Amino acid sequence: MNSSERLARIAQGGAVDRVPVQPINMMYAARYIGVPFRTYVRDYRELARAQLKVLEDFDIDIVTLCSDPCREVEDLGGAARYFPDQSPTPDPLSPLLKDKAALATLRQPDPLGGGRMHDRVKGVEALARAVGKDVPILGWVEGPIAEAADLRGLSTIMYDVVGDEGFVRDLFAFINEMEFNFAKAQFEAGAEWIGIGDAAASQIDPDTYEALVLPAEIELVRRIKAMGAKVRMHICGKINHLLPGLARLGADMVDVDSPTDIGIARQHLGPDVMILGNLEPVGFFLRKGPADIIAELEACAAKVGPRYVIGAGCEIPPGTADANVRAMVEAGERIAAARGR
Repeated sequence: MNSSERLARIAQGGAVDRVPVQPINMMYAARYIGVPFRTYVRDYRELARAQLKVLEDFDIDIVTLCSDPCREVEDLGGAARYFPDQSPTPDPLSPLLKDKAALATLRQPDPLGGGRMHDRVKGVEALARAVGKDVPILGWVEGPIAEAADLRGLSTIMYDVVGDEGFVRDLFAFINEMEFNFAKAQFEAGAEWIGIGDAAASQIDPDTYEALVLPAEIELVRRIKAMGAKVRMHICGKINHLLPGLARLGADMVDVDSPTDIGIARQHLGPDVMILGNLEPVGFFLRKGPADIIAELEACAAKVGPRYVIGAGCEIPPGTADANVRAMVEAGERIAAARGR
């Protein structure tokens, strides 16, 4: 059974030889092949090389294009700050939309126009040539509130959310068009899965989330799925308060971060969506060993049930011991064996 077959069987609640192992690994992958993260995020060839090396050496069930939140910002003309071996960030001192009126002057970027969005698409193509249909390729786009925070600044967009709903809706409409076009380019290049990262949503109260942010997320998910892709939603942090709304999202898989109770997530999301998670990345992968990781993943699987996918709550940290990465695969085998395959 190959990785794509495993995931398809899990999606149906079926038996597998091993529960799929699909961690987010970015800085870990770069560190594993010995390249600075700055290089990893700017050169699709190094990103693909790192992803394929981790895939080959650890036999996980995914390759991913997730890297940083700056690709869209830079292709729109915004500034980013780069560091030697950390994730770049949109420049907090000069956000692209410091002035709301600038939204009217923005033009949709071309995801195949030679910029950083295009670099990601080239990464999809490189990975597709290497793995074909045997391993799921996870493309990636920013969600509406996350990208709004990238363009306005996190604190500023939070003021907008409570003080200028009309502007926020207009901004979300622009963002969703951009992210759909980006997702479409990745899908056509070979990414059958599209991840949506919308971490800033965790900072919003449930009423505002359901009235303003969730409809934009639902629309983006709907459009991506309508073209034939599968969607994986990732919202970092504690999202217990968002779970009732997320039940209406329509994503095929939802990542659950470690501050959120994964059992409660299953109760709210219903039995049909796949749930991934949710070990605390530093607490388990850096500070504990394989036995602890396996035991905690088995506990997560018991809470989630058959449509469970193995991963940390968020990114696998750089510096994680190889044995701790392999422990996820061993946990997948043990969980499947206990379920009778």
